[in-house]
Amino acid sequence: MEQIKVGVVGVGMMGQRHCRIYSNLRGVQLVGVCDASTEAGLRVAKQYDTTYYAQLDDLLAQVDAVSLVAPTPLHFDLAMRCLQHRVHVLIEKPITETLEQAEKLNEAAEASGLIVQVGHIERFNAAYMELKNVLDDMHLLAINLRRLSAYEGSNTDVDVVLDLMIHDLDLVLNLIGQEPVSINAYGLTTYSGAIDHAVAHLNFASGPLLTLTASRVTEQKIRSIEVTAMEAYLEADLLNKSISVHRRTIGEYSSNNKYRQESIVERIQVPTIEPLFAELQDFVNCINHNKTPAGSGCRRP
Repeated sequence: MEQIKVGVVGVGMMGQRHCRIYSNLRGVQLVGVCDASTEAGLRVAKQYDTTYYAQLDDLLAQVDAVSLVAPTPLHFDLAMRCLQHRVHVLIEKPITETLEQAEKLNEAAEASGLIVQVGHIERFNAAYMELKNVLDDMHLLAINLRRLSAYEGSNTDVDVVLDLMIHDLDLVLNLIGQEPVSINAYGLTTYSGAIDHAVAHLNFASGPLLTLTASRVTEQKIRSIEVTAMEAYLEADLLNKSISVHRRTIGEYSSNNKYRQESIVERIQVPTIEPLFAELQDFVNCINHNKTPAGSGCRRP
């Protein structure tokens, strides 16, 4: 099988991570990078032994696929240019600034037959993947997802919903397998001029109670999923890649048992794999085998 020739558009911190992984993926050749900053582009190109392209069209003429790791307001126009050049594209979340743009891009992708994958990296977090497997056999009552960070002044071109909560919205819809019938959401602005702290309650026709909290003004960094089920209470730490399962044993005294047992806590073994590596590997596999990626286009009600 021939190597997939890829490029990276945008060489900020996340773009450099894409370059590092592509440089180490079997069956992939990192052909070049493109960035508005010539200095940054040349520096990263040298670091990964590839070519810097000042013009996007020049890069697109040389590749089969690109990672689009540019500011959100540029996503729609850049992705459409990729499709016009018959180039597969992975777009770092969010897919676009607006739903209308996302729907237009989705239609263009379907018409072209090309892969358009959205970079919802948490879908490839091993802790989430293991948690999803465990929950398949449980009766879910409530789920609480928290994604909290301190204010760093980055990604202020979008609010905290498109910056952080979007990860958990994707996980929830993947986990529950149905669209919510109603959403109640609240938010407040502190530093960025956009919503920096948000809470959302999602209601499903037949599903658990669901609460999402996202913040970029909380000093402690948290990425957690807490699940209350009929069978157990589960805690998943997406940062530290750990899952705890709390199960009730004997809660009352009996004639055969003169003491009450504490709940049993099980620790689930979580595989060690970098989520971005798994995501980019999936992108390449989808191109090679013409498969629909895990995060493709936009959902429709």
